[in-house]
Amino acid sequence: MFNCEEILQTQFDFSKETIEKLLATKELYEDWNAKINVISRKDMDNFYEHHLIHSLSIALFSKFEAGTSLIDVGTGGGFPGIPLAIIYPDCNFVLNDSIGKKLKVAQGVADALGLKNVKTQHARSEDIKQKFDIVLGRAVKNIPEFYGFTKHLLNKDGQYWYLKGGDFQDELVQVPLHSKEYSIYSKIKTEFYETKKVVNMWP
Repeated sequence: MFNCEEILQTQFDFSKETIEKLLATKELYEDWNAKINVISRKDMDNFYEHHLIHSLSIALFSKFEAGTSLIDVGTGGGFPGIPLAIIYPDCNFVLNDSIGKKLKVAQGVADALGLKNVKTQHARSEDIKQKFDIVLGRAVKNIPEFYGFTKHLLNKDGQYWYLKGGDFQDELVQVPLHSKEYSIYSKIKTEFYETKKVVNMWP
């Protein structure tokens, strides 16, 4: 049995208040999902493992400084952006998607949680003019494609943090960036994470 609260306590150094807020996301997503389907039933049953902890896994390998600007491209209902916005209240997040109804869910959850550091942006990423310190993504596209339509979003010293499963070495070599992979399974020993990686890319 996947014990989300135990993992939040043992693998992350979160306050009790932060853990309560993270755990509260499930009920909010269940309510929204009944109105606008953004998460499949199977995934909803495994919400904490497949969505919440998966999104937070970036924080196992990186800490974002206060004032950092981040854009979550192809955020869908708000992953990984919303869980990360909860644990980094002093960072500024833009949740971007081309599908408006998904962003309605993300905005609704952010509002219910009182997240003042989250804005949604309904647009194709190619049309966004702003630049960011960090570009986030979660298996939106293969890495060369994702890089192709997001590279203009990065500040000069910006970085990517991307969640992806499987073997993608052939994708990384097509992108003109330095990169490092981190195994989520090295920290959280469940079957779901056996092939799941966090990828950091930078100029």
